[in-house]
Amino acid sequence: MELKPIRSTIIDRIPVHVFESNEALGRRAADDLAVMFSHIIGEKGGVAVIFASANSQLTFLHALRVRKDIEWDKVIVFHMDEYLGMSDQHPASFARFIRQELVSLVHPNAFYPIKGDSPDLNSELNRYADLLRRYPPDVCVLGIGENGHLAFNDPPADFETKEVIHIVTLDVRCRTQQVNEGHFATLDDVPKQAITLTVPALLAAKRVLAIVPEARKATPVKAALEGPVARDCPASILRTQPHVTMYLDQESASLLR
Repeated sequence: MELKPIRSTIIDRIPVHVFESNEALGRRAADDLAVMFSHIIGEKGGVAVIFASANSQLTFLHALRVRKDIEWDKVIVFHMDEYLGMSDQHPASFARFIRQELVSLVHPNAFYPIKGDSPDLNSELNRYADLLRRYPPDVCVLGIGENGHLAFNDPPADFETKEVIHIVTLDVRCRTQQVNEGHFATLDDVPKQAITLTVPALLAAKRVLAIVPEARKATPVKAALEGPVARDCPASILRTQPHVTMYLDQESASLLR
């Protein structure tokens, strides 16, 4: 039986669904993604997807990986960011997160991690951009950071770049979020730079699911949905896209009018 939101609306161009709990949000988003996968695999024989690596995605990823109806052998998995200089064996590595929380459990056709510790960064950026051109993402599943970022595109984000992937300097609020989530002991431990897919690259997927639970996301959600569309709130660009659906729980939606 379909899990229904407690309320839904359309803000500018995107449907926004509010669910009773994080768990209900995760289950419904997993249901919707499974349906998308089925349709795309039926049409193309396979599907490519970009996943976010974040604590806020855990409930959704759990709901997704326990499903029995997804043909994972026909799914190609990408992720969207990695700390500069970080090995995928580091506990805070985003490649490690996706491998641990999804890939090692569902065994997709392929998983392509970003190599944050590559000795040749230009080659690594080109390699990943080429992979995304070879397997154009059908779906992007992203979250919103506490500073409104998309992936590691902190404010002021570049909405116009032609690049697919680039190196960015992380702002203090972004790095503080990583400490508060328990990935690092202190702010000084958090790398100051990262590799991330650009905003246009994330939005180039044919469908975008924005999965944004938890009370700590209420302020950026309000800014993204009710403030101006501006580089100072990168997530606000989602409102201009007709192929985005946003999933909130009561806590993350608590400041919305």
